Amino acid sequence: MTQDNYIAHLIEQTDLKPAYDAASKRFLASKPVLSRILKSCVREFAHSSLLDIQQKYIEGEPVISSIGVHPDDTAPSIRGLNTEDATLTEGTIFYDIRFFAIAPDTHDRIRLILNIEAQNDYNPGYPLMKRAVYYGARLISSQYGTEFQNSSYQDIKKVYSIWICTNVPKNRQNTINHYSLKEYHIAGLAKEPLENYDLIHIVMLGLGKNASRRANKILQMLSTVLLHPGNAQHKKQLLKEYFGIEMTTDLEQEVDIMCNLSEGIEQRGIEKGRQQGIEQGIEQGIEHTALEMLRDKLDVQTIKKYTKLSVEKINSLGKIHGLL
Repeated sequence: MTQDNYIAHLIEQTDLKPAYDAASKRFLASKPVLSRILKSCVREFAHSSLLDIQQKYIEGEPVISSIGVHPDDTAPSIRGLNTEDATLTEGTIFYDIRFFAIAPDTHDRIRLILNIEAQNDYNPGYPLMKRAVYYGARLISSQYGTEFQNSSYQDIKKVYSIWICTNVPKNRQNTINHYSLKEYHIAGLAKEPLENYDLIHIVMLGLGKNASRRANKILQMLSTVLLHPGNAQHKKQLLKEYFGIEMTTDLEQEVDIMCNLSEGIEQRGIEKGRQQGIEQGIEQGIEHTALEMLRDKLDVQTIKKYTKLSVEKINSLGKIHGLL
């Protein structure tokens, strides 16, 4: 199957939104993109070259949507007495992207554990920040049994939870906010070594379509790909020439898929809106007919017969317009 046919098949056969989200995550998880996110958002990589981050400091391949957040998300299956298989992973919430990185310029080469979340809904019915803190806390507590054993708390590794938010309020557009543990001196000047509490960092990126050329470059790049309209060829050219990303075959394919799916989502939205408009127009026409029949003093049952409106609806229209 050619790439064009593959994309066409995706648009025809899949629910476009999940397919688009999956392509977005694969784009964000590519090392050329990850290296730029780390350099812009993670203090330890601020002075490292993009090539070193990509080739030396990102460990292995990022894992996409397959590591559970909650404590029992990786539990084995349980066979019940009813002979049906059940697992504790039903309804599992997964990290969008999770990977490991080595912090440069340290004698003991501290390992950072990072996860990146692509978030479309900034107001999902609860404060997104609380969810981000929970994810960060889980990245720490889940180290028990792997990074440290028993009381070896000195082996806990620093974690970053980076949230890339595409649908944010105006005051959050084109912003990067960083949250971490701080030490405050209430009485005296006792100081705890930074490495003992500098363990959890939350980074929130709010994208916006109006990111100017003076905006932070990572915001420009992510907004260009994830928010701005435009064909795939134009976006690939910008990524290569303006943002300096080497466009591999895999990365080009993800951009192609995202752009085509985005166009499909937009087109379906237009069609849905058009259909809703037609239906609304028909409904308004029927109601107008019912009102005219009321003005002509026709009885409610006759109006119901010809308009198919309920008696309750006809009575309600009549009362609103002073005809009953």
